[in-house]
Order: sequence, then structure tokens, then C-alpha cells
Amino acid sequence: MKTVLIPLIILQKKEKYEIHINQRLKGMSVSDYLKSFSYGESRKLFEDASKTRIHCFEIDGRKYPRYINEFWTSKQRKASSVHEISYRACFKPQLPRFFIKLLSQESDIVYDPFSGRGTTPIEAALLGRNVISNDINPLSEILIYPRFFIPRLHEIEKRLQEIPMEKNNKAEIDLSMFYDPKTEAEIVSIKKYLMERKGKREEDSIDKWIRMVATNRLTGHSSGFFSVYTLPPNQAVSPESQMKINAKRRQKPEYRDTKKIILSKSRSLLRNLTLVDKERLRKIGERAIFLTEDAKDVSIQSDLVQLTVTSPPFLDIVQYSKDNWLRCWFNSINDKEIEKKITMAKSLREWSSVMAVAFKDLFRVTKEGGWVAFEVGEIRRGSINLDEYVVPLGLKAGFECVGVVVNLQKFTKTSSIWGINNNNFGTNTNRIVLFQKR
Repeated sequence: MKTVLIPLIILQKKEKYEIHINQRLKGMSVSDYLKSFSYGESRKLFEDASKTRIHCFEIDGRKYPRYINEFWTSKQRKASSVHEISYRACFKPQLPRFFIKLLSQESDIVYDPFSGRGTTPIEAALLGRNVISNDINPLSEILIYPRFFIPRLHEIEKRLQEIPMEKNNKAEIDLSMFYDPKTEAEIVSIKKYLMERKGKREEDSIDKWIRMVATNRLTGHSSGFFSVYTLPPNQAVSPESQMKINAKRRQKPEYRDTKKIILSKSRSLLRNLTLVDKERLRKIGERAIFLTEDAKDVSIQSDLVQLTVTSPPFLDIVQYSKDNWLRCWFNSINDKEIEKKITMAKSLREWSSVMAVAFKDLFRVTKEGGWVAFEVGEIRRGSINLDEYVVPLGLKAGFECVGVVVNLQKFTKTSSIWGINNNNFGTNTNRIVLFQKR
């Protein structure tokens, strides 16, 4: 039996989908809205920029449309700076925003079973929607939760000053290829401080914010990170690989002021966040649900969610331990144990099998008339149309498929748009399979 974790304050009566669709549609069906969509600015994307191109594909004798247009762009509305936490394979905030505004209303529940860095729950909260966030990776909650309960900059600075920095602190593993000895001592000091606060159950929103920012600043490719030059902050190389990078670049770790970097990144994250935004995030956060469960069987009440916007893990592209070993070390997480729980499908058949079960649970938690926007991107250099594999999974679970929304932001030849030429690397697309529960 499912455990009901949803606070009563956000429970809603079931409504027929006909009267629950967002006012933005103005009486149109979602399909008609997508067909007639116009970005509203001068574009050279198509000869007639106000028209969406439609390219159909067939599954089991039935045709499904791909709606191809520039439905959103990073220039459309600058995303909130609070989103700027690096995480591998995450989509831009404009993607969930498009579907949240189109397919939900304020106070509706928006869910993401594969939350990652939290783009969907953060954007949903900023738009006044209630939130359920889930990811089996415990690092996800470390990166998401603090941004709902945002401390003031002077509080962060004061707390950083209170953290004792022991000059002789050294990690239990060799990190000399990443950090100057003094920097390493500071990182270990911050880690010990946070562990002690958590162990005593004294960890507050300020501590959690510092943990989040420090986790995100462990390694990177600029002076804004604790480490010497290495891969981008969404993945960590092995010590052996870093030594090769150091040798090739003839570089040596230099001292980085960790407190200064944490404060600087905090200032950047908050730079365009208003007091209204902060208060909205706090209020939504107080009644939000943050889970770290398997997406195939989450403890959420049935028939509750109006909209799911998510992007699942893709096959074996991401190797958890290799990418996250250093972040797990800092947060005292056993990366090997977590890796066992995370889907690391090595074949399309295996991946589809796992997603089929996840779709079954998605159908259970979605309310009548509710929606699922399932982003699948392009994998293996475009050799696999993953959206065509996802459609049957949703249909089998009980959903109806409205079609696939293809957002094109950049391309080289108009001719490639019609066929969605995946091998054209000048084209940057998002593919979102859109389902509805009726």
C-alpha cells in the first residue's frame, strides 16, 4: 500500500480536464495550440515563422505528429539565476516553464521523478505551483532543497566566518592532484564542520546552502572553483586522469580561497532573485515533497499530479561513481552503494523495460486530465529516435499520446528540419513526448 506523504494543504479535488486546461489555450486543444504556435518575434527559422512544421511517424499502424518549431529559447525570458547549479545532462529552465505555463495552473502539483539538479521543481515553484521532487541520487536533494529556503548573503558570510579552518587537515584519500594543500585543508574543515552539524541535528538552511554551493564548486575549469583546471563541474575525473591533465597543461594546483568562492557563487545565484521569488520558494518549499526513491514505485498518493515534466537517465551514458565520486566523498555518501540503485541500462531493451515500470507508476499518480512531458533528447549521436521507443511505453501504461514537441534552437539547413536529421550536429533540439491521462 502506498504511503501518503502529501500535506493536506495541497490536496485538490479531481477536475475534468476540459475545464482544467490553462487559460493560455483560449478554447484551443493543445494540438491546435502547438500547430498555430508563433514565437512572437522576427525569426528566420522558417519561411513562415508563425507555422509549426509537422512531421509524422508511425507506430503500430497509427501516426503520431512531431510538432517542430522554436517553442522557447534562452533569450525568450532570462531564467532565474538560482537555477545555475551545474549538473550533467540537465535541460534549460525554459523547457519546463513552457509546459508548466501551458498545462497547469497555480497551486497545481508539478512532479519530476528524475529531478537531477531540480530545474522542474524550482521553475514550478517560481510559477506558484506545488512541487513533488524525486531522485534516487541523494546528491539531487542536496542541490535542490537549499534553494527553496534561501538565506541572506550576510548570513552566509557570517556562517562561513564561524567555520574553523584547521591548517593541518588532510583528506583520507589523495587529492593532491586537484588541490593545493591549504585549499584541501579548508575543504576538509568545511566537510567536518557540516558533518558535525548534521550529526548533532543542528544543520540549518544556512549550512545546507553552504553544503550545496561547496559541492558544486569542488572541481571545474576556472578560478571560480576550488580545484586546478579540470573537467566542467558536472563530472569529476579520476585522480589518475587529473594527473595526466596536469602534466599535459604543465599546471600545479594553486591556493583557492574556499570561503571567498562560496560567497561569490552565492552572490551569483541570488543576483536576479527578488524578495517575492524568495518568499514564493519558501512557501512552496514548506509544503513540497522531496523524495529519494526509485521512480518505479514512489510514495505518492494516486490521482494527484497535474503535470510531470522530466528527463530520465539515458542508457549507459552517465556512470555515477566516475562522475560523482568526489561530490560523494565530500558529503560522506557511499557512491558504490548508490550506483547499484541507479538505472544503468546497457541496452535499449533493458532501458525500455525499466521505463515501462516507471510509466506505470506515472499513470497511477497522474490525475484525470493530467499531463506528462517526457524529454528524451537525442542519444548515441542521433542514431536512435528515442521518442519512438517512449510512445509505446506511455500507451501501454494507459496514457494517450498527443505527439512529440521538437524545439529547434539552432540548425544549419532548413531541409534537415522536415526529417529531423539527427546526424546534423549544427542542430540543437529537445524532443518531448507529450502524454495525457483521460
